[in-house]
Amino acid sequence: MINEQSQRVGNPYLRTSDPMLRDAAGVNRLIKIAPAVLGLLLTFFNTSGQSKTLYETIAELDSIFFHAYNTCDIKTQAEFYSDSIEFYHDQGGLITSKQLLLEATQKNICGKVTRELVKGSIEVSPIPNYGAVEIGMHMFHNNQEKGQVPHASRFVVIWRNRGERWTIEKVISLH
Repeated sequence: MINEQSQRVGNPYLRTSDPMLRDAAGVNRLIKIAPAVLGLLLTFFNTSGQSKTLYETIAELDSIFFHAYNTCDIKTQAEFYSDSIEFYHDQGGLITSKQLLLEATQKNICGKVTRELVKGSIEVSPIPNYGAVEIGMHMFHNNQEKGQVPHASRFVVIWRNRGERWTIEKVISLH
């Protein structure tokens, strides 16, 4: 039964004392908003075909770049880095010179350190009219200290899409 006040206000579903009417109204409202909620969830979790393709593209680029990193292929690394690279490292600071970054890699990384991606950790989000942001976890193995146990650390890479060519524009590396 709908009370007098709810009739005056015009919302019989919210102010009814009959639980059957309240429950039916709730189900009807849920049915009406379900498509919108589902759409938001799909957008949030990047499950559209385009985002999945973007995810696969960035995951593949990450794999190629870090294969070059682990095998000291400086030429391939240079092709990935933008000429205006910004590399932020929580221990080493900021490097804004592509040449200095490559020289530091040659001196401090080659033959000494390998990178391992933490499986399933990559998240990729599009940056419209620019590229993508990749966020993930990785571990660095010190090849000179065999007993050392690596720990997972975070990274962020800003990728720029220039047609068919993707470049690494910014990196944040946290240990």
